[in-house]
Amino acid sequence: MNKIQPKTLFIGKITKYLSTCHSTNDIAAEMIQKTQFSQEEVIEGTVIVTDNQTAGRGQRGNSWEAQAGENLTFSLILKPSFLQASEQFRLNVAISLGVYDFLSKYLDEGLKVKWSNDLYYDNQKLGGILIENTLTGYQIGYSVVGIGLNINQKNFGISTANSLFNLNRPPEPYQLEKLLENLLEAIEKNYLALKNGQYQQLKAKYLSVLFRFQEWHWYRQNEKEFMGQIIGIDETGKLALEVNDKINYYDFKEIQFVI
Repeated sequence: MNKIQPKTLFIGKITKYLSTCHSTNDIAAEMIQKTQFSQEEVIEGTVIVTDNQTAGRGQRGNSWEAQAGENLTFSLILKPSFLQASEQFRLNVAISLGVYDFLSKYLDEGLKVKWSNDLYYDNQKLGGILIENTLTGYQIGYSVVGIGLNINQKNFGISTANSLFNLNRPPEPYQLEKLLENLLEAIEKNYLALKNGQYQQLKAKYLSVLFRFQEWHWYRQNEKEFMGQIIGIDETGKLALEVNDKINYYDFKEIQFVI
């Protein structure tokens, strides 16, 4: 994994490989923190990748479990200073679409982005993204993008998880190094589109591949279940649901999908 050569301008050109670590996001955060006490800066596009992440994190403080050596678990350091603090969700959109574009080479229309940035095939999770930002004034300083994708793992402890291998059943396991190169290329393409002012186009595509978009399903808030229809997202990333002929907006920790 430390010899990847993605066809990119800057993402993945510097790679820190660890055979095992507690959390690649934590390692990336430590690298950034050290710059506060020196004149050096972490180079944008640096990737920290591991075969075995022992304490991976997901959204809402959930743990992320993956069998060693069978999946993609890594973090990417970006410096999206062109985004204001209030525009943080725009980065979620670009990164999610990068991962979606990569996976869409292997999967059909059953592939979706589940708000805010999980990857699903039908009702089963293929991977997740955790973005942690540090702010410099009103702008984003550094962003640590943690990504975990189920690639070659065959067995899972929960029925709502699946992998690329299980879905496609190739004759041999996927080559993780090659897949990581292709994934980084897809992420950079969407990140540069965001940087070049193409957010509205990215948002339109995000909605077109959004899990359960414009469909009626059950949701849960404070242990109470209700029927709603996703109709969009606002500028801060809140989910817009039509519920009982009203439009309600929900933040990341305020609502759960009933799968």
